[in-house]
Amino acid sequence: MHFVANNSGFKTRKRELREGAFILYYESLLRSDDIDSIYQANSEAEDLGVEVTVTKASCELAKKAAEKSAELDELIEKYSSRRSVERISKVNLAILHIALYEAIYEEKVPINVAISEAVELAEKYALKPDVSFINGVLGTYARAADETDESGEKADE
Repeated sequence: MHFVANNSGFKTRKRELREGAFILYYESLLRSDDIDSIYQANSEAEDLGVEVTVTKASCELAKKAAEKSAELDELIEKYSSRRSVERISKVNLAILHIALYEAIYEEKVPINVAISEAVELAEKYALKPDVSFINGVLGTYARAADETDESGEKADE
């Protein structure tokens, strides 16, 4: 999948930023190139006629999620009752990683927003049954995080 890079000064909406991060992250799961290389190669390409805009901020979000992938995989294993991480499609894994990263590390992103945005991405890019799976994993995490907030412990421990 290719995309059009946007290096302009225009502020990209957060939803577009997430979608761009998802595209970069997903492509990195399929290729041996790192996220910066994927972003750079595609930003140098001429107009590819693709609707997705990817910014440097998208690249940064994708890299941050990728850096935490082992930790995020552990959380997915913990909160997925139906599938091991090895059996989750790359599309779903990329969506889950971006959403969990934002829910845990981006203080300005409430868990319910991360879930809602992940479901939107899943509806666009994943298979129909996978939308429920993604929502279920993230919802289970959110409930656990909510319970542990009340007890003073962290949900990801």
